[in-house]
Amino acid sequence: MSDDRQRPEWVPQQAGAEFTTSVMKGVDGGHDGMPGATSSEALSAQATRRRHISVDEYAQGVLEGDRTILARAITLIESNASAHIDTAQEVLQRLLPHTGASIRVGITGVPGAGKSSFIEALGLMLCERGHRVAVLAVDPSSSVTRGSILGDKTRMEQLSRHPNAFIRPSPSAGNLGGVTRKSRETILVCEAGGFDVILVETVGVGQSEVAVRSMADFFLLLMLTGAGDELQGIKKGVIELADALVINKADGDNKLRANAARAEYTRALHYLSPATEGWPTRAYTCSALTGDGIANVWEVVEHFRAQTTASGVFAARRRAQTLEWVFAMIEDHLRQRFFDHPAVQALMPQIKQAVVEGETTPTAAVKALLHAFEHKPT
Repeated sequence: MSDDRQRPEWVPQQAGAEFTTSVMKGVDGGHDGMPGATSSEALSAQATRRRHISVDEYAQGVLEGDRTILARAITLIESNASAHIDTAQEVLQRLLPHTGASIRVGITGVPGAGKSSFIEALGLMLCERGHRVAVLAVDPSSSVTRGSILGDKTRMEQLSRHPNAFIRPSPSAGNLGGVTRKSRETILVCEAGGFDVILVETVGVGQSEVAVRSMADFFLLLMLTGAGDELQGIKKGVIELADALVINKADGDNKLRANAARAEYTRALHYLSPATEGWPTRAYTCSALTGDGIANVWEVVEHFRAQTTASGVFAARRRAQTLEWVFAMIEDHLRQRFFDHPAVQALMPQIKQAVVEGETTPTAAVKALLHAFEHKPT
């Protein structure tokens, strides 16, 4: 038997037998170490699997419901590389005629309200009824790696295995409200892929949840009972955005408290303006654990869609959201151009120091930076 072992680099050249550590050659095969393909063959196969996909192939794959192509199309859209952005826009242009047929439901809630459990229970029920459900679960991002840290897909284990469901966890990357900058375009891709229910889960509750309100048809707010004064558990501004309040975990000993909380929220909602014209916001109870009340919540969503479609409010909101999307993208583009401008970047350290040390006012600092942006050549 030949000895193919090699000593690690850290072992001294003249070392004796006291350094027993050695490196042995691995087996030829795939990533799992099983025989059948050499390392070069495995790398070649991997390169083949990740080959370049044309715009036509992206569009055709999404329209045919190819999950692999759908996932790669979303990855393409989420990329900030200039070449990817151009390709993504071409793909979206091809898919645009096949979008808009879904009901888009934004879901947020106080910490501990059971958002993922609720979405899984609701999604499984809808899938069993024949709906195709796409869940865009926006995770908080790590401040170090910028990656997702909650792993919503792993917390919706049953739903992730259902053939009618598609779950896409995406890091929020620090964006306002935990909604990624490309979430709207991801919704369009999922709609073109045949998903008729889009559920967008946000990071949590706060002023920034206006972001998900701007891309959802129906905005659902999950609440938690048994935590003291119910109305102190969430800001009034967020309640005013909701089309329905749902008290989750209404089961066991908590059921009576949940019903009491529902009555309290119902009284409070009388003093608030409805989030959608002609639609009164009401409070409901459910249990993601037992499934009780989940079907009723979806009946509320369907009733909302029918009523607002008949009144024209549904279509009007979609049109307004599209225009808002345009102006938001313009703001993002202008902001990026400003901070990437060479004159602004050159002046910024000096301005920062002057402001921090009290040598100039913030208003004067802004004027100086804008002057550099507007008058210096790029």
